[in-house]
Amino acid sequence: MKKHINLLLASSLVCGALAAAPALAAEEAPTAEVAVDALSEYVWRGYSFSQDSIVLQPSMTVAWKGFGVNLWGNLDTDEDPAINTDASSSDFNEIDLTLSYDGSYGKIGYGVGYIYYGLEGAQDSQEVYLSLSYDTLLSPTVTYYNEITGIQGWYLNFSVSHALALTDKVGLELGASVGYLDDENAYDAWHDGTVSVALPVTVNEYVTVTPKLAYTFALSSEAETNIQGGSLDNDDTHFYGGVGVSFAF
Repeated sequence: MKKHINLLLASSLVCGALAAAPALAAEEAPTAEVAVDALSEYVWRGYSFSQDSIVLQPSMTVAWKGFGVNLWGNLDTDEDPAINTDASSSDFNEIDLTLSYDGSYGKIGYGVGYIYYGLEGAQDSQEVYLSLSYDTLLSPTVTYYNEITGIQGWYLNFSVSHALALTDKVGLELGASVGYLDDENAYDAWHDGTVSVALPVTVNEYVTVTPKLAYTFALSSEAETNIQGGSLDNDDTHFYGGVGVSFAF
């Protein structure tokens, strides 16, 4: 019930922002995007939260003058009995709300935000984050996340990325990142690495279809044990992928 109340509240925020759009002047109109990913596995910070099932991850984002509101969910189409005793059923087991502000000063980009993780079968959690990036080759970015409820700790992520056009309709996006995790359970180590590739295909002015692949792996022996213990498949490496469809306006 708590999760569905959070969903209604978050949906009201996003829908309210959409409803207000016609009242804004053209030069101040917000942007909006509705998207869904179909992936072979749900992987977050090295941990796998699904097993032998397809996950659907819809999201809705509204942004205006640097401010953003995002609502994101995870639907496991055949949820593992470790999470749900009715293993034959699909279930929305996570709904997240993110409030953010992004800006830039010269070539330096920055972002601050708040994330509410609405979890089923686990305690909900909340994070605040700060990110800094530099507009140069590979767009280096560092993001610091700090947990403010539940298990106290922080996570630091360093990432690089590069995008180029293969044709006027097809692009190539390459990414890599490493993360360092420190929590109150005395775990403190280089945690996870990720490499990814995506091929966004522009269908028309509003619709983009993006096949994607990613590989995550533990960065230390301590991380191997930690990630194995926190993953449903008891593994510290994960190769997964799928396709995303987005509608922006």
